[in-house]
Amino acid sequence: MNFNDKIKDNNIKISVVGLGYVGLPLAVEFAKCTDVIGFDINEKKVEAYKSGIDVTQEVGDFEVKNTDVNFTSDESKLKEAKFHIVAVPTPINTDKTPNLQPVISATETVGRNLTKGSIVVYESTVYPGTTEEVCIPILEETSGLKYMEDFKVGYSPERINPGDKINRLTSIVKVVSGCDAETLEIIADTYQMIIEAGVYKAESIKVAEAAKVIENSQRDINIAFMNELAMVFDKMDIDTHAVLRAASTKWNFLNFTPGLVGGHCIGVDPYYFIYKAEELGYHSQVISAGRKINDGMAKFVSDNVVKSLIKADKKVKGSKVAVFGLTFKENCPDTRNTKVVDIIKELREYEVDILVHDPIADAEEASDFYGIDLSSIEDIQDVDAVVFAVAHDEFDKFDLKKIGSMFKQGTKVLIDIKGLFDKEEVLGEEFVYWRL
Repeated sequence: MNFNDKIKDNNIKISVVGLGYVGLPLAVEFAKCTDVIGFDINEKKVEAYKSGIDVTQEVGDFEVKNTDVNFTSDESKLKEAKFHIVAVPTPINTDKTPNLQPVISATETVGRNLTKGSIVVYESTVYPGTTEEVCIPILEETSGLKYMEDFKVGYSPERINPGDKINRLTSIVKVVSGCDAETLEIIADTYQMIIEAGVYKAESIKVAEAAKVIENSQRDINIAFMNELAMVFDKMDIDTHAVLRAASTKWNFLNFTPGLVGGHCIGVDPYYFIYKAEELGYHSQVISAGRKINDGMAKFVSDNVVKSLIKADKKVKGSKVAVFGLTFKENCPDTRNTKVVDIIKELREYEVDILVHDPIADAEEASDFYGIDLSSIEDIQDVDAVVFAVAHDEFDKFDLKKIGSMFKQGTKVLIDIKGLFDKEEVLGEEFVYWRL
């Protein structure tokens, strides 16, 4: 019986290390086919999963409650598995350099519990070379086992789009790679158990690592172009959305829009590529320029909030502004690396009083990470301006009449970062209106 047959017959268990937006869907999906150990160091999160609560909102409470995943924070349970998937986040440091500590810690955990004949697959986004140059030596040191003789390694970049209900784990082609031909086939066959869209076998681990980094770098650059256009059109008093609607009538026009670029992927991954390029003596020009533009959008937006308050004859210092949305993207509870926080910080520099309402964001996370206490919709009263920063579906129920009732007497200021409202309709209601 070969390796994959043993997995299918529950003779070999799969472990998923890291049960966030990537790891949880993987664990739940694999558990439909075989025995799965879902490991995370966050005991509170593990207990939530055991209680049937999906804190990520990626697979839903029903799926979590009814899954056969063995959720645990006991790392010794990993000894029962032979196929390990590492799916921990890869953030950046304050100086924009890669923070590999989560991957290193997870690798040490796996290494301490690694047994002969095992395969370790990394899904965390890293710069090319990380798996072989950083992770494998750690696995050898902590396990006392020999790479290629006692254990094998592969890389399969995560492609999950948090909050996306259409492009799901099983419907996205999975790129896979392995340290040798045999391992590549085992990894490919294992993922094919759950990936309906099929797998793509990359030529090497480094190729797979690089593919992931450039996917998000490409998107980052395209959004940066839109953001630069938005800043220039703002000076020209031209509506960016109107320009994009006109331009998109051409068949090969790329459908990107301006906006805040945060989160754990697009706003982070390019820095991994930039870091590795500079380590090799090459200074990235295009990717670095895109990052600079996108990182500066929060200040551009906050400056226009202030300008709009002044235009409405509002006193900026001491004004009351309600911000709708805190997460890094719509319909997703994840607040990691959200650029909405940067807007709030900028406005607070002007001594503006900020209220933040987000029905999806984790209130405890917002408080612990950012010192922001989320407000209920009932708390949004007598404000001078409303900023719609995130396009949650929940916000579709707010028509202009309801929004208008939140303001104090005087001119109303509406800032529409995501282009949620019809410009002509808003201006007909005598708002001071600005959108990106």
